Amino acid sequence: MMHIVIYTGPFGYLKPWTAVRDGETYSQQFLTPSVIEGMRQKLGVTAILRHKLTYTGLSMQQEQTHPRGWIHEKKKQQLTRPRAILVRGVMLAPELHLAFASAAEADVAVRQHLCLCRNEDIVLPAAQLTLSEAEFDALPGFELRPAEVAEPGAFLVGFNRFAGGAPRVNALKYRSFSDHPEVAFCGRCQRYGRIESGQFLD
Repeated sequence: MMHIVIYTGPFGYLKPWTAVRDGETYSQQFLTPSVIEGMRQKLGVTAILRHKLTYTGLSMQQEQTHPRGWIHEKKKQQLTRPRAILVRGVMLAPELHLAFASAAEADVAVRQHLCLCRNEDIVLPAAQLTLSEAEFDALPGFELRPAEVAEPGAFLVGFNRFAGGAPRVNALKYRSFSDHPEVAFCGRCQRYGRIESGQFLD
């Protein structure tokens, strides 16, 4: 059996790989191994066994940014910083299920908040329950699972600096809110994918 803590909040934005150069980006729909590791360290637990992430829709929000450096304008004798407007596809009402190996670790996690993943995207513990692995598999949502390189839909998500830089290969699993079979697909293909009411939208 696995001990589950459910976190909910108003917003969530998981920065995709392309966010540093694209003017319009959508939140990632899954947690990468580095995000899971950061959550594990923040909660102070030994391991997060599984996770599932769902949300109700996407809200396109504008964000003003500017670089660290300053531009010296000699004629005006002033320092300026250029600005830009970025459009972020932010998740609405995200719900995150985290699975722990013991009730003691779940009790530690349920007393803390998490950020998903910006500081303003706070999610708070809403419930605690115990599920079998089969019951957890039946929950709707996205989950990034370890995979072999040759497995269909597997893709490289980074390198594990805690294991000598070994490549991390995962596959994205999704179960809809309906009773449709589970679907596995490449996360990079879903870079601009939208999800509303548990259905894919082009």
